Amino acid sequence: MPRVKRGTHRRASRKKTLHLASGYFLTKSKLYRSAQEAVERALKFAYVGRKNKKRDYRALWIVRINASCRAAGISYSQFIHGLKTAGLDLNRNVLADVAMHDETAFGQLVAAAKAALEKA
Repeated sequence: MPRVKRGTHRRASRKKTLHLASGYFLTKSKLYRSAQEAVERALKFAYVGRKNKKRDYRALWIVRINASCRAAGISYSQFIHGLKTAGLDLNRNVLADVAMHDETAFGQLVAAAKAALEKA
């Protein structure tokens, strides 16, 4: 088997890693091995962070919907259950946006949820 000379590929790989590590502290941005470890760690945290962002936004939406529901005299869980019973299929992102920007429309949703709960 012939020997493989890795000249340009190795240089490109190291250059890419050092570019990703630019701005890191001391040797983490200068030396390849330290930079590689730091970049791998950073990419791992970035991956986890993208998942956590979805979780955080959902929690924020729920807090906003709950605050508007309490002001309208219904609990969050009863409101969501009432919407499902009424057949209104709105996700929490849309509900939070309506709750923040359009109180009359949210009031109509609350009324629909209450009516569906009384029916059931």
